[in-house]
This record gives sequence, structure tokens and C-alpha cells, in this order.
Amino acid sequence: MNNITTIKSKITGDECLRIDHSSGLTIYVSEMEGFSTTHALFATKYGSINTKFKTCKDDDFCTVPEGIAHFLEHKLFENEDCDVFSLYAKTGANANAYTSFDKTCYLFSCSDHYKESLEILLSFVQSPYFTPESVQKELGIIGQEIRMTNDDPGWRVFFNMLRGLYHEHPVKIDIAGTEESISQITDALLYRCYNTFYNLHNMVLSVAGNCKACEILEIADKLLKPCENLQLESIFPSEPLSIVAPETVEYAAVGTTIFCMGIKCAPKSGFNSTKAQIEGYIAMQVLSNASSELYRSMMEEGLINNVFASEVFNGDGYYSIIFEGESSEPHTVKDKIIEAIYKAKETGLDSELFEEVRRSLYGEMIMDTNDAGTVANIMMSAHMNGSVPFDTIEILSKMTIDDVNKFIREDIDPELNTLSIIKNTSPENTKGETAE
Repeated sequence: MNNITTIKSKITGDECLRIDHSSGLTIYVSEMEGFSTTHALFATKYGSINTKFKTCKDDDFCTVPEGIAHFLEHKLFENEDCDVFSLYAKTGANANAYTSFDKTCYLFSCSDHYKESLEILLSFVQSPYFTPESVQKELGIIGQEIRMTNDDPGWRVFFNMLRGLYHEHPVKIDIAGTEESISQITDALLYRCYNTFYNLHNMVLSVAGNCKACEILEIADKLLKPCENLQLESIFPSEPLSIVAPETVEYAAVGTTIFCMGIKCAPKSGFNSTKAQIEGYIAMQVLSNASSELYRSMMEEGLINNVFASEVFNGDGYYSIIFEGESSEPHTVKDKIIEAIYKAKETGLDSELFEEVRRSLYGEMIMDTNDAGTVANIMMSAHMNGSVPFDTIEILSKMTIDDVNKFIREDIDPELNTLSIIKNTSPENTKGETAE
């Protein structure tokens, strides 16, 4: 028996359907009248950080090699008969997939034949085919990918920052793993992870644009394979709030010194995580966007250029505020950022700039409701985060400067920072500096 619920935004009037399908899968559908394209995502709450888990059928927790979620995503595109992309080529759909820290997502967009493309999506994700030979072949491909990302200074400066913040949490490990860790992957391990995390109770299907819920439901009824709820439990090592190291310095062939500064905060979950995501984003924009006093002063002093940016890094068991950019004086940039945060703790944010940022973000969210791909992502992400579609826009509509000032005072400790630097010099030519 399928249970269908209508979810409606009190702010915009937009609505979507949530279908709790009899197979165990949760399906979200947004029928967007007048749209010519369709976007669909089939996702599992399984990312690079989910390396230790158990189900109701297991006596103990199982630990698997780092990078296996990403490896599994690659292998699912190959089945016994053909390559999945050749099937999509016949329907004219653009298809892709990605693995992040906490999810794996398979997606397509199309202007025609969305039902045929949806059948391909549901079919291949539910039809794993792994052999020792195919695993061995993929080891070489992903090993090369790992080597390429290791040669990317932007990638390295980011993960060096994460390793400076997190003692135990697997978020500090590259999503693709290491060459050593993926060498431990076997077809049997892939099947175990697939059968655990690709259980429909742990997945979500999100479709938006030129589509009909009745047609999607018909395809789901035909293709979804009902499965038992395994009561999956994924756990992470205990992570202290302290940082690992205040600084990491590396040397590489970069045009100018690049940096990534992270401030570690206590993680949150569900609705509170969604709320903290928005509060953190607004706080960082008010403190450091192009209209802020901090940004203008650093530009005037030649400390940064226009690639300077900030972001909120938020997920299961982790939450950090990140600043990154290019600078010949990254330590001075760090000091100025910390000074600005302490000032905001003491006197609060600039009220006019807060309202400017809030209104700008609100406008972006309204615009997002007119993009089918973004709507499909919003529905999928909300489900994965344990919140409800339209939560973000409703949280933002009620958010005040007092909420964000409170977040800065209570949730951000500037002393819990680490600075990751990559310089275009060699240690031998640098006197009086030590790379920690």
C-alpha cells in the first residue's frame, strides 16, 4: 500500500508529493506545469564517511575500506549486458552520478522520454554486477583518479585543512579513498555494501519538472523490488571538539600561495542542522562577502584577491566554517578573520548588511523554485538531512539578526581553527619556517 502526502510551502505556495512506496522507497514528485524538462535523482544515504555499519541481521559492526562507496558508484554503471550510458543515449537523456561524503546519487535530465529514462535509472541501480575481473580493472582506473586529485593543490589544501580539524571522523579522508585502501576492495565486499546501503528503505527518488506522479508511481510499482527494512546503523568514531593541528604547510607548483582556513564547530542533526547551515552561511556572508568591512580592508591591503570565499561544511557528525583563497600573507588573513569574528561576538553583525544578505539569499531560494533540477535536489537533500522540502525557505523567512548573532556567540569558537597553506617554494629554500 502506497501512502501519498502533499507538502506545501506556506511562503511560496509551491507543493510536492511525498510517496511512501510499498517497496520501502520514499519518492518525491514536483509536477511543474509549463516545464519542458524533467530531472530525476535516485540516491542512497551512503557516502565516503560510512565505513562502519551494521544491520539487524549482523551481530557486530563491519568496517570496510575507505573509498568503497565511490568505487561502488563507478561499478554500478556496468551491467552484465552493456554500459548504462549506451541505454541513456537511446532516450536522449543526460546522465551522471556522484559520491559525496554522505550520499551517492544517480541522476538524469531530459526533454523527452522521461518515463523510459526513469525505467533505466531504477533498473540499473537495482541490478549490481561485480566480478573479480571487473573489480581489478576498476582498481587501475580509480587509482589513477586518486593520483590526479593528489596532484591538485586546491584538493590537497582542502583535505589538509580537514585533517587539521578532525582527529577521528572519516570526513578527513578523500572521498575516493587511497590507493592502499581501495586495493582491499573485493567483489564480495561490494555486494555486502550494496545489499546494506542500497536497500530501498535507505534511499530516495526525487523527480521534478515535466512529469506526472501517476506515471512515476506506475513505473515504481513495476520496477521497484520490495525489501526488508534492515534497520541500518552507521556509526562514527568519537570526535572531540578540539583540533588536531593549528597549521599545515606544503610546497607545490602553484602560481601564488593558496590557503584554506577551517573553524571547527559542534555538529547538529535534522532540522537543527538545516537551521545551522543557513545561520552559518548568512553569518559568513555578512562577515566576509564583497560588501563587508573585512573583505574591503583585506582587498585594499592587497592581502586577498577576488577568489576569496567562505562556506559552511556540514554533514553527519561534522560542521565547520571554511575560508579559502590566495594570499602571500595567509597568517595575516587568518588573524583578520578571527578579529572580525570576535568583534561580531561582542557587538553583533551589521544590521543593514545582514538584511541585504538575507534578502539576497531569500531571492535566490525563490528563483530556485523555478528550476526543475534545483527542485529535485532540494527534495532529495531535505530527505537525506532529516528535514522537509521547503524547510529552508521557511526558516530563512523567519530568521532574525538576533538568531544569527546568537549562533556566532554560542556556536563559533575562533580558537578552534586550523590553517592549511600550499606555497610555491621548496622547504630547502625557506629559512626559519617549519611545516607541521
